[in-house]
Amino acid sequence: MNGVERAVADAHRREWAAVLATTVRVTRDLDLAEDCVQDACADALRDWARDGVPARPGAWLTTAARHKALDALRRAGTLRSKLHLLVEPTTAPDDPPPPDDPLRLVFLCCHPALGTEAQVALTLRLVCGVATLDVARALLVPEATAAARITRAKKKVAAARVPFRLPAAAELPDRLDAVLTTVHLLFTTGHTAPSGGTLTRDDLAGHALDLARLLHRLMPDEREVRGLLALLLANHARRAGRTAADGRLLTLAEQDRSTWDPAAIDEAHHLVVAALRGGRPGRFALQAAIAALHATAPTYDDTDWPQLLLLYDELTRVWPSPVVALNRAVAVAEVRGPAAALAEVAELERDRRLAGYHYLPAVKADLLRRLGRDATAEYERAIALADNDAERAFLRERAQSAR
Repeated sequence: MNGVERAVADAHRREWAAVLATTVRVTRDLDLAEDCVQDACADALRDWARDGVPARPGAWLTTAARHKALDALRRAGTLRSKLHLLVEPTTAPDDPPPPDDPLRLVFLCCHPALGTEAQVALTLRLVCGVATLDVARALLVPEATAAARITRAKKKVAAARVPFRLPAAAELPDRLDAVLTTVHLLFTTGHTAPSGGTLTRDDLAGHALDLARLLHRLMPDEREVRGLLALLLANHARRAGRTAADGRLLTLAEQDRSTWDPAAIDEAHHLVVAALRGGRPGRFALQAAIAALHATAPTYDDTDWPQLLLLYDELTRVWPSPVVALNRAVAVAEVRGPAAALAEVAELERDRRLAGYHYLPAVKADLLRRLGRDATAEYERAIALADNDAERAFLRERAQSAR
């Protein structure tokens, strides 16, 4: 890409949610707003090549998308009926959008009129422009299924005339779980990119962390919100140590823990303590406790695996997910040995939800390798299913060493 193309791509990646949220204020129509933002990005390729990249690309895109939205409303003959919506206080075109606008967009997409899967798919697609294929990978469904969910969800939101605002206190419980799930999946998509040439997408992970902080400011006493923020902080704190200088993926045992962010780990620890206090913890608090145990262990060998297994047992009861069961098998291998874990993985192979999940054969291959058995076929299966270049390279290296 040339300089202008890189600038537009960077602005699209960093500013998408804020620009889209501001445009939704004008259109009250997700499809129209998305089209206007995409058209503004297309105009930027032309105009920035002619006039130079603006000092504030996000403000330029916001203004351009807003103008396109107003033009579209005029052309459709609906501006008169929409005027009362434009009276809502908003920022000047060149000012940054309100900091909670992306969170408003999340709550808009997570309306209870939609099913949970549709809420998550729509939010991942719109809040940060996650590609539909990557949305599908995050949800463990075919791309066509994810696309259909997004299309149906947009139509339902439009038909329900959902207001663009943060819900009232009485409305929060109906949307909170979907919002937390979506922010977590958004972080996961950035923490380990489903596809591409790099292990991570720090822009997505950072955006999810910002949303979690906004949620915590909105609901500081909600235990699961504390848990989500702690989970994201504990995992994001390790980002500098997850790859070698040449981009090679490093296992948890290989990572240099001096590169981890101690302030983020300390903040996560205090949030976990608060999230676990006061009754039976929820799934985000339990996941945060697991992540914090990994992050606070001085070395990999010092990890309290029996305690981790107990936490996984409780998490499995609270949230019986096949992905949780697979992660639990890793802890089983450390406590009871790889043979016991392999038996549990064999049970998970019958779960069709994990049919395209490359971590399943990857975990099985590692267990076979530790037992001194041939793991080549499982590594090859994992390589065929993985779309991230760094993970494929790691798996190929493991496969070679297993031969």
